[in-house]
Amino acid sequence: CTGHGVWPLTRLLCWCPPGSLAEEWYELVSGTAVPPPGSRSIDEILAAARARLARLSPRGARQAQREGAVLVDIRPAAQRAEHGGIPGSLVIDRNVLEWRFDPRSDARLAIAGRYDLPVVVFCQAGYTSSLAAAALQEIGLYRATDLIGGFEAWREAGLPVDQAPPG
Repeated sequence: CTGHGVWPLTRLLCWCPPGSLAEEWYELVSGTAVPPPGSRSIDEILAAARARLARLSPRGARQAQREGAVLVDIRPAAQRAEHGGIPGSLVIDRNVLEWRFDPRSDARLAIAGRYDLPVVVFCQAGYTSSLAAAALQEIGLYRATDLIGGFEAWREAGLPVDQAPPG
């Protein structure tokens, strides 16, 4: 951008050539940024993830658990401490989920040696779990899905909950 050594905050202070880094910076700070070609919004990514999942209601997830599905809690420790958990669920940090369930990974869990393992992922409200379940499908766990509404929906359905410790 041309100007007398002063980084412009508006086009009034400095002319920014079309397509320049300065113009891109201006668009970002002024709220007029245009998404790059091929990018998708998080809402689009979430919708695509959910379109490929056979998502389960809380009662459906409970039945799946009774039939051998692994319920996986990917919530942060603070949420589990505050809200409690689902009895019998497996706690796996979101940042290592794919490594723990990929049958090809040296870091996989003992139960994760097969691609037909039924896995039901849940988070607090059912958003992050959809993305996580889709990621598990990407590595081949074709029966991976998530819990609609997350832990909140499970609790609201009156299903068993491990209570959070008194604060």
